[in-house]
Amino acid sequence: MKKIILFFVAIVASNLLLVAQTKQSAEIRAKKPGYYVLSSESLQETEKSEKPDVTKIYGKIKIVDSFPDYKVKVVTSFADLHVKLVSSFPDGPGKWQIVENFPDFKIQLVESFPDFTIKFVENFPGKP
Repeated sequence: MKKIILFFVAIVASNLLLVAQTKQSAEIRAKKPGYYVLSSESLQETEKSEKPDVTKIYGKIKIVDSFPDYKVKVVTSFADLHVKLVSSFPDGPGKWQIVENFPDFKIQLVESFPDFTIKFVENFPGKP
């Protein structure tokens, strides 16, 4: 009789473990963490490398060679941001005043793997 009770207890315990594992995987799927969860049940979406909100990048800019806030590539077409260089009042999207001290943002000019791209313009700075 004890063997039968132990057998049923073992079956109930294994079923509880199975339910707990299924509940955890359902919670992981519900959260959509932004990366792949490789399991027999589902394949989650990948982490997306999102570009920064370029409309908020304006003001006093310092061009640096290392430790930038953003890495930027200068292009001639299809830019993420149109930039106008100004000498005063860099108070809107795409208006940059190049400074050496007390910058709002530090920018590194790169040729590959930029955070976003810019195009220098004379008129209509901002997001194209």
